[in-house]
Amino acid sequence: MENRGLSYNSRKALMVNIGENAGSELADLLSRLLNEVEELRRTKVSITRIVPSQVEEAKEYIEEPV
Repeated sequence: MENRGLSYNSRKALMVNIGENAGSELADLLSRLLNEVEELRRTKVSITRIVPSQVEEAKEYIEEPV
């Protein structure tokens, strides 16, 4: 699995510019958000309507998988 988190230089720049605690907290938050997005992408399913219904009149849009 490839590492898409912040690089060491990015984490260090955050810590230098906004403080060590805030920079570390922000980097950890970004890492958790990235993991959440990856999990959502892995578990996403597409919905196929089998029987037409009144939902078509409501103009509901279903996003196709990426």
